[in-house]
Amino acid sequence: MSKIQLSKNFIRKVCKLALNEDLYPSGDITSNLLKNNTTKKVKLLSNQSGIIGGLEFAKQTFKLIDKKIKIKIKKKEGSKVKKGDLIAIIEGNIKNILIGERVALNFLSHISGIATKTNSFVKKVNKKSKICCTRKTIPNLRVIQKYAVKLGGGENHRFNLSDEFLIKDNHIAANKNIREIIKNAIKFKKGKKITVEVDSLNQLKKIIGLKFDRVLFDNMNIESLKAGVKLAKKYYQTEASGNITLNSVKNISKTGVDRISVGAITHSAPALDLKLEI
Repeated sequence: MSKIQLSKNFIRKVCKLALNEDLYPSGDITSNLLKNNTTKKVKLLSNQSGIIGGLEFAKQTFKLIDKKIKIKIKKKEGSKVKKGDLIAIIEGNIKNILIGERVALNFLSHISGIATKTNSFVKKVNKKSKICCTRKTIPNLRVIQKYAVKLGGGENHRFNLSDEFLIKDNHIAANKNIREIIKNAIKFKKGKKITVEVDSLNQLKKIIGLKFDRVLFDNMNIESLKAGVKLAKKYYQTEASGNITLNSVKNISKTGVDRISVGAITHSAPALDLKLEI
């Protein structure tokens, strides 16, 4: 999988784009009503329990507005927080702090929300089963969302379509010959992993023995999944996906599957409730 890089330079570029979106074309016309020389200390607090993430995004947001703003981080990136916890102290020109407030909080709450949602799934499964994200992400923000998944203890699936072969139901429907598609993937493999999606035990039996890497069981009931894992584990890594919830993930993990892909940890994660308090 493509390596995710969240360098300080990358973060600054993303924050600059976000600030431009919020401030174009006339700046913060409300905060500009305040006096320029008023310095205050502001607390960044958590309003709920979760995993905190995105602290460097918040820091760079404020620094881009005013280099003199001081940020003292009180919680480590990826650490647990509870309601009322002090996460950071921001000190500087209050007008400039307020200009960056929403952009900083948006990054923090979104990244923390995904990390928290991911962690809630991770805590439900045994050590053998890894919780993975998918490509169900906001366009152009995938790298940030996948970073957040890692903060929450999850694993990253392929980053984009060129990372590995993933032969899904529509590929099979388009070609009709699942074995032929797999053989073509093997032919052009060149070090890439090959995952094949199946939705029935009969479909699995048709491809057992072909030299690919992972079988993905999609939307299968527990009994079928258990039987599928037992049949496939001698030959392949195993993965489950499809409408997986906090209520179902524990039983899915008990089947012995290696990976569990959950789209909801990125596309349906609620923001963590955070606030700045003067």
